[in-house]
Amino acid sequence: MPFNPFFSRAATAAAAALGLMAGPAALAAPPAPPPLEAYGELASISMLTMSEDGSKVAAIVRAANTNVLVVFDPSGKVTHKLAVGDAKVRGIHWVGNDTVLLVTSSTVALGFGFTTDRAELSSTVIIHLDGAKPEVIFAGRNNIAQTTTGFYGVRMVGGVLQPYIGGIAYEVSKFGADLTNTNTTLFRVDTRSNDPTRIAAAAPVDHSRDWLIAPDGTVAATLDVAEKTGDWVIKNAKGLKLAAGNDPTGDVSLYFFGKDGSTVIYGKAEEDKTFNWYEVPLAGGTPTPFLKDEEIETTYTDPLTGRLIGYLPEGENAKPVFYDARHQMVAGQVSKAFAKYHMQMTDWNADFSKVLVYTDGGDGDSGTWFFVDVGSLKANAIGYEREKIMPDQVGPISTVTYKAADGLEMDGILTLPPGRDPKNLPVIMFPHGGPAAYDSPAFDWWAQAFASRGYAVFQPNFRGSTNRDSAFKHAGDGEWGRKMQTDISDGLAELVRRGIVDPKRACIMGASYGGYAALAGVTLQTGLYRCSVSVAGISDVTRMYSTDMRESNYNKMLRSGLQEQLGDPAKLGEVSPRRFAARADAPILLIHGKDDTRVPFVQSTMMVDALKDAGKPYEFVILRDEDHFLSRSPTRKQMLEAAMTFVQKYNPAD
Repeated sequence: MPFNPFFSRAATAAAAALGLMAGPAALAAPPAPPPLEAYGELASISMLTMSEDGSKVAAIVRAANTNVLVVFDPSGKVTHKLAVGDAKVRGIHWVGNDTVLLVTSSTVALGFGFTTDRAELSSTVIIHLDGAKPEVIFAGRNNIAQTTTGFYGVRMVGGVLQPYIGGIAYEVSKFGADLTNTNTTLFRVDTRSNDPTRIAAAAPVDHSRDWLIAPDGTVAATLDVAEKTGDWVIKNAKGLKLAAGNDPTGDVSLYFFGKDGSTVIYGKAEEDKTFNWYEVPLAGGTPTPFLKDEEIETTYTDPLTGRLIGYLPEGENAKPVFYDARHQMVAGQVSKAFAKYHMQMTDWNADFSKVLVYTDGGDGDSGTWFFVDVGSLKANAIGYEREKIMPDQVGPISTVTYKAADGLEMDGILTLPPGRDPKNLPVIMFPHGGPAAYDSPAFDWWAQAFASRGYAVFQPNFRGSTNRDSAFKHAGDGEWGRKMQTDISDGLAELVRRGIVDPKRACIMGASYGGYAALAGVTLQTGLYRCSVSVAGISDVTRMYSTDMRESNYNKMLRSGLQEQLGDPAKLGEVSPRRFAARADAPILLIHGKDDTRVPFVQSTMMVDALKDAGKPYEFVILRDEDHFLSRSPTRKQMLEAAMTFVQKYNPAD
């Protein structure tokens, strides 16, 4: 049987009128839920992206437990494929219609002289669709490290499309390589010869730097931030200062060009802790507020010019806004077609005649990719992320609003067991990581796995989350283990008030910051949960602070940012679960990847030691060769199986 990423469901090859509801065919659910591995496996197809003219789509497909880069046309015919093994794929970028850049990462040991022992380093491979051998960018260069540190877009230079890539340049002498400065240098790469050309130098050691690339391939604007003082400045190509300021936390960003290309849009934090966007002419002038009264979820830019072409406001039912009338018309048609779904327009071709759409969460959708042909008004389902999970096996998803004890309004995402009466259910409180992040009413493989086994799962967007305004985000400052924690239990109380869950059958589970909250839920808080599952969680906030400072070489901006978020470093022990292990009132499962470079593995081993010393029940699962993001299918399934077994032991669903 030939390789084919277009799976067996009848809807795959079928076309639906664009004006009608588009989605996977409804199939009868089997009597039993899918195997747990159906949730833990990496997506069957992911990262779909479209070539410039829309004639090709590239994606990562899981085949025989390996990743395959697949290129196919809109009809589903596979034109190219390349096995990439178990590489951790982080991105796909098109350069025109015949070249693909594949970004992967791996965890590497850094050795002597670095402030951290390990780092997650990226590599970018040029894939030539004409059959030429793939090439690794910067490979074999004696003055550029074989790693890439950013993608800055594709521009037409001399009639040839060329990508702009960040790299680490260094000086080489008879004494060896000078790696004193590992800041990003900007290169233009000729994908035909794999030759890099340095376009802009790296910032000094104690600065950070970002660039905007003009349509002609020159650097149009540069942002420099002094890490010791927080002073920042944006200059144009002639060195003229466009904007400047000071922020001890370095909370300033250079985004993109304005809609006509004559302005630059940037964002900065204000003294009142709000974060605002500004627009300033490239030729110089007074910055003015940009989209002042809008909270923005996503922005859309032209991939060949860097100009802003539209944006998506925040909000569950928000619709895209495009400046071009035809783009807006197309977006309106697509939004109407997929109105019943949690949908995103993820990519499109240059003239907006072809659009990629991703849906999930609505009417039993576990993740579907559609190719929309605007001219023919057809939407074809071209791939399913989790083909083993049928529509009837997807638990209902909704948003629950509630108030915290102090009256602050917030919400959370509730996933219910499919086919069960939502009354007096066992519940898993599942706070997100970050904590500067949020959950939306989408298909979540982890939440759905527990819902399939009879649990209600609630993902609270506690204060400090980013689904509301800046004031809500900063309401979490200094509240780790305090109001951010009680926001979670206030969500539990709301579900109890509504009669949805049984308060005597609650567990708490999470990863990263969510793992911290899971530990805090049975140490800093007590009397609420029957068990706790912490995946790559922080157990000692004091240790986290000191580690972050050491690994940043005691960066002053990072110090200011951490102290703003966490509060007085001298008091972080008060909110560190490890220090309160003796108070743990429920069994704890700790799971951690050995290759985690975001939350060090020692954060879990310290908690294990504290629980052991206190004589408290715990289990510890080590994920070999796994990073912070559960990037590998075998260890992701190992994590899910361990978590499910533990929860079912201490908080059975039936």
